[in-house]
Amino acid sequence: MNDRKALKLGFVAALIAFVSASSSFAAPAGTMRVIGEASPPIGHYEFCQTYTSECEGSYEDAGPMRLTEEKWRALLDINYTVNTSIEPMTDQEIYGVEERWAYPRSVGDCEDFVLLKRKMLIKKGFDPSDLLITVVLQPNGEGHAVLTVRTDRGDYVLDNMRNKVMLWSDTEYTYLKRQASNDPARWVKLQDGRATAVGSVGQ
Repeated sequence: MNDRKALKLGFVAALIAFVSASSSFAAPAGTMRVIGEASPPIGHYEFCQTYTSECEGSYEDAGPMRLTEEKWRALLDINYTVNTSIEPMTDQEIYGVEERWAYPRSVGDCEDFVLLKRKMLIKKGFDPSDLLITVVLQPNGEGHAVLTVRTDRGDYVLDNMRNKVMLWSDTEYTYLKRQASNDPARWVKLQDGRATAVGSVGQ
């Protein structure tokens, strides 16, 4: 089986799982805990200087969105589409600099995947306050960026390293900071409190 066919089958399986479980979802599996202010990543700060309209003003935070089958399908589709259409490359390879956040055309770094997914989901009608760029640490200690989607069933992450859309607490990452839900230019610090929920992950 080739990789593309396997990825497509994974997409279908995830959608079927959502439909079959939709009548039995309990309370949210958990949301990330915000514990204070954080400085924005330098790449996002510079991105805001270029794309000022995307970082100005504030949002009315109505709380996490209701995760319907239609919205779940959109999350899966956009995560899969971007992951399979953009080739991962570092900023050093693309631009010759250590860090640059930009919308990718054919190649991009992890944060570029996130920016494109966020933009496409907003066009689909998702509230920007529920689509938050998030900085994490991988198990090997390297930094990484994912897109957090706030829902009434918990915080999910869209990741260029996998096509499966997962609850944040089911990933192997340590969560550090993300965009504030009421201000696209402001960032907040996260407490990875899964020690009481799923053992010692992230502590």
